[in-house]
Amino acid sequence: MDGIVIIGAGEAGTRAAFAAREAGFADAVTLVGSEPHLPYERPPLSKPLEGTVQMKAICGAEVLEAAGIDYLRGVSAAGLDTGLRSVTLSDGRSLHYEKLLLATGARPRQLGCPGAHHALDFRTYADATAIFSRAQAGGRVAIIGGGLIGMELAAVLRAKGAAVSIIEVAPKPLGRVIPPRFAAKLHARHVEEGVQFHLGQGIAEITPGSVLLADGSQVRADIVVAAIGVLPDMALAEAAGLATGNGILTDVSLRTSDPHVFAAGDCAAISHAGGGHIRFESWRNARSQAETAGRNMAGANETFAAAPWFWSDQYDLGLQVAGLPLPSYQSVVRSVGEGELEFFLDNGCLVAAAGLGPGNSLAKDIKLAEMLIAAGINPDPEALEDPGVNLKSLLKSARAA
Repeated sequence: MDGIVIIGAGEAGTRAAFAAREAGFADAVTLVGSEPHLPYERPPLSKPLEGTVQMKAICGAEVLEAAGIDYLRGVSAAGLDTGLRSVTLSDGRSLHYEKLLLATGARPRQLGCPGAHHALDFRTYADATAIFSRAQAGGRVAIIGGGLIGMELAAVLRAKGAAVSIIEVAPKPLGRVIPPRFAAKLHARHVEEGVQFHLGQGIAEITPGSVLLADGSQVRADIVVAAIGVLPDMALAEAAGLATGNGILTDVSLRTSDPHVFAAGDCAAISHAGGGHIRFESWRNARSQAETAGRNMAGANETFAAAPWFWSDQYDLGLQVAGLPLPSYQSVVRSVGEGELEFFLDNGCLVAAAGLGPGNSLAKDIKLAEMLIAAGINPDPEALEDPGVNLKSLLKSARAA
């Protein structure tokens, strides 16, 4: 079987398959997924309805069939031979390809302490089902990791009535990609909601009923969840001799070091104009990269240039971040109703923006900020700070200029 073969049936792999078809690719398209389900979205996993984990399918079986996409579920890629352009599957079958997309995603980073096997991961539908089926009202849950995933999970479990403790080796939670002012506000909100924080603490051991911290103290827990980040799943690429680093290295068109092999999503590290490669971990970036890769496998030669963007819902607060807000950038804060926007300037040029407010109240502002970033403007900081200056008017002025 030649044509396009896609390894990984998550957001990136599935969207790439449809993008190739929409671009007019007429030969075979084969999508390989290791899970037994139809392709599904991961963000809803942390938002159960009435105690039941949601599985929001990306598409139905009939849609895959109508698009002529052959979906092989419950199998994984066991080997890749770029010379023969073939992939060996876990069930012994071999697939030959004209173009191959690696959309293998990421895997949870594993704890290295004694008793680490007692901790549950939180990545797949099966993981989410295991956690929420055991997390009862009045139960005690210890979450190791105070990043976005850990904090989002804490908010949901508190709403279910569970007693939640977050253990984080850093001195503050959310310190990696969230602007400090918003990280502090979210931290404070969790404290108000009753979440117990153990910051600056390593793990000495995990037992069936507790987590022993490095300082000798103990956190009682009926369930322990490891949420210490993910690692790009690039074992297949490494074994095949493709260039890797913090992910499978690609050029701006998502091609790897082999011109017949592409990569997209959490596993891919994209060539950056400023030098080096950058890997993004978000739903929208996975989708955007996949659509570019799908069209390029169909014969286009597009470059991936979308700005990073992600969101997080915690309690009734919605956080959105566009671009890469670095501590070295000039910061400008604007109050908007019950929320705040923070803009980031690099030598006067708007390069990133973030917003925190009730629900989705700042979504339109962040969308306008994304357009302003894409326009490459050098706005007046006072205009950005002033709530009376409409962002849409700044965009119109930028386009007119």
